[in-house]
Amino acid sequence: MKLHLRNLTLPLRHPFTTSHGTLTTQHNLLVTLEDENGLQGLGEAPSSRAWPQYTLASFHTALESARPLIESTPFADPDHLWTLLAPLLSPHPFALCALDQAAHDLWGKQQNQPVWQLWGLPDHPLPPTSYTIGLDTIDRMVAKMREFSPWPVYKIKLGTADDLAIVRALRQHTTAPFRIDANTAWTVDQTLALASELKALGVEFIEQPLPRDDWTGMKQVHAHSVLPVFADESCQTESDVDRCAGHFTGINIKLSKAAGLTPARRMIRRARELGLQIMVGCMSESSVGISATAQLLPLLDHADIDGALLLAQDIATGITIDQGIVHLSPLPGTGARLL
Repeated sequence: MKLHLRNLTLPLRHPFTTSHGTLTTQHNLLVTLEDENGLQGLGEAPSSRAWPQYTLASFHTALESARPLIESTPFADPDHLWTLLAPLLSPHPFALCALDQAAHDLWGKQQNQPVWQLWGLPDHPLPPTSYTIGLDTIDRMVAKMREFSPWPVYKIKLGTADDLAIVRALRQHTTAPFRIDANTAWTVDQTLALASELKALGVEFIEQPLPRDDWTGMKQVHAHSVLPVFADESCQTESDVDRCAGHFTGINIKLSKAAGLTPARRMIRRARELGLQIMVGCMSESSVGISATAQLLPLLDHADIDGALLLAQDIATGITIDQGIVHLSPLPGTGARLL
């Protein structure tokens, strides 16, 4: 195989604010694996404010170090390639994830089938995806919600002194369920006090209310919250799944943190064994990364894969989302095709 790397500059539709800061442009890496017949598999690595060690420069360094092994290894299937490269790239999960996405896309194209079909999964029913409303003035948050309305469920970013007022204001403009993401900004007492108020406002669950390593606090929240709680920052890799049992109702798997589709499927299996609910999330990614993530939808309870909708302009086609309803592509691989 040949490995190709290309930097992407992706302006956002609106400034996107969370408790970690504000973003106006997303910088990602496009990873392409090309076989001897010219078939190309696509993957994407997003840079992240929450994980500042994962930059375009670090992605290039990691993948260039693996280039000799990648290009000299006969390609059989994605799982084999991931297992071969994990010892070298495990310190660089975002880069390994992009490579794993590209390997799955190439594998599907070689087999002339969609990845979800090669896994033996149906293409329906699929959970709808939420649409994310980043922190802003209330008027701007309402405007963002109206821009994508009607929608079956909205994810609201919080982490301010006026969180309850924000949700009350947004509730005046839709009857759709809300999901709340505090991005580690709350305390135990705040979470428990807000949960009952939020439940009355039509909130389904709260995502990552406490700091990542506050397991004692999360045990209290899990035991006493009137709303379900989902792990995000507390569940990054396979090794985190077992610990989440007894501390969270469910987990949010993000491919980049998990290091790809290959380990994400193992995380899903283990979470089911532990009785945890499962959702997948995303970062600000084009339809390349989002279409790869979407291959997991038939295995999930919830989805938050609106990353490409947050961009001013996409660079690819792939899955389609119609008012929150996701349609997997019938094309071979992940369905992603560059525009």
